[in-house]
Amino acid sequence: MIAKLISRFFMLLAALALLPASPAMADTLLENIQGVTIDEEGRLASFTGLLIGDDGRIKQVYTRRGDHPKQVDYRINGEGRFVVPGMIDAHLHIMGIGFGAMTLDLSDTNSLEEALAKIGAYAQANPGRRWIIGRGWNQEKWGLGRFPTAAELDAVVADVPVWLERVDGHAGWANSAAMQAAGITAATKDPAGGRIERSGGKPSGIFVDNAMELVGKAVPSPRPEDRDQALREAQSILLSKGITAAADMGTSIQDWQAYRRAGDYGWLQMRIMAYASGTDAMELIGGPGPSPWLYGDRLRLNGVKLYLDGALGSRGAWLKAPYADDPGNRGLALATPAQLRNWMSRSALDKFQVAVHAIGDEANADLLSAIEEMADTYSGDRRWRIEHAQIVDPADIEKFGKYGIIASMQPVHQTSDRLMAEARLGPERLAGAYAWRSIAATGAKLAFGSDAPVEAPDPFVGLSVAMTREDADRQPFGGWQPQERVDRTAAFAGFTSDAAYAGFAEGRFGRLVAGEWADFLFIDRDPLLASPADLRDTQVLETWIAGRRVWKQGE
Repeated sequence: MIAKLISRFFMLLAALALLPASPAMADTLLENIQGVTIDEEGRLASFTGLLIGDDGRIKQVYTRRGDHPKQVDYRINGEGRFVVPGMIDAHLHIMGIGFGAMTLDLSDTNSLEEALAKIGAYAQANPGRRWIIGRGWNQEKWGLGRFPTAAELDAVVADVPVWLERVDGHAGWANSAAMQAAGITAATKDPAGGRIERSGGKPSGIFVDNAMELVGKAVPSPRPEDRDQALREAQSILLSKGITAAADMGTSIQDWQAYRRAGDYGWLQMRIMAYASGTDAMELIGGPGPSPWLYGDRLRLNGVKLYLDGALGSRGAWLKAPYADDPGNRGLALATPAQLRNWMSRSALDKFQVAVHAIGDEANADLLSAIEEMADTYSGDRRWRIEHAQIVDPADIEKFGKYGIIASMQPVHQTSDRLMAEARLGPERLAGAYAWRSIAATGAKLAFGSDAPVEAPDPFVGLSVAMTREDADRQPFGGWQPQERVDRTAAFAGFTSDAAYAGFAEGRFGRLVAGEWADFLFIDRDPLLASPADLRDTQVLETWIAGRRVWKQGE
């Protein structure tokens, strides 16, 4: 019996010897490049080559050409071009970008008259639409000095409902047909956390914050195929801008299903860190806790996005004192202190990361106090996030560092909002406005983004603004509140390594170091030597994710 077993054992060994050998893992050397990344000490560092495994992860980073391996399976000649990590947008709205590309975009209009002409032309070009949907209007940019009205919309489109969101997504503009379809009359009351603008006691056509849902609920819902197309549109736009990963702030169950379909069918290329749109969506999507990383680290439900107030543009941001240009109005609190703490506790209990929208100084103060109260109960690596943190009382800033709070901020908001912020707040209340450097000085991390489609998703414009606080016309010269500028290293970290950390993605992507995914860009200029103003005009030549090219300029 033993002899038989031994015989069979050696026969098995002989059979295994006849099997073909497993193929060797193929490595690719990216060479002849001028690379720049954030190293493990958080400094800007140069490199000359990357060794990429066939799984798409970085095996080795070379700082000297002489250290490059002589024998590799494949070589990519970078032709002396500049290479940087894929950019990470720490706060945007993926479906908003996609649907914005598929519907009426008013973000390029500079006057009410121009907007009305564009709306009328769109209606004529799309005669079969049940509703006309769009966004991007901005009465401040128009110099209107007031909100537009339903009557003005009726003059160009009266027979089809029209619903247009403001550029910041915190107010909507409806024509009379839309209000009629939604059943809105003079008797309709303001909802909690919302405001219906009125004229002569009747709704004027403008709905602020939670009041937007009064009209929004009547708008036909997109079909799954519409959402899939929106995701394709958004992904194409973001990859062309060099954005390889993004935090999607306000993911619905329908959005999540679209992301899963893209992953299941193999066309999800970018990386999405999702934050559910409120605690109900959080439970629908995540169930007992955050999801695992899916599709080769391309999708994860990280946490929940909550709203505490509105925006400055619609005077919905919750302030400690009345608006300088609207005495008696302190904005809108979208949650009571008890509601906010209940939502945060409900999320934190199941280890969801909490990200809260807070723009006004009162909203930020209440949120900072809530985190302070919860810090002992919900200990550990929580990485509380404050989204926007635009206006913070200087007396409250030290809490960011004390409680390890991530300030998820959007540099371009500062240049877009500068004149409006001055009008809304007055000069004496600007010390804590868009206070990037002061917040970072507490030890808190800055995670930078665009809030697209509110702003264009261009990280290189964001880098330039973070370093200069100047707009495209280099105004104001020397920067607005220049003491809040950040240096080049901090700006790059905000769009790469620190943005990854803000989404619990460190060690996976964001720095181009051994073990992380090979997500990188070829760009047309030296990111270390280009002036901040020149960085604004950076062209992305190619975008690579997991060692594979996913976008090329001109193709």
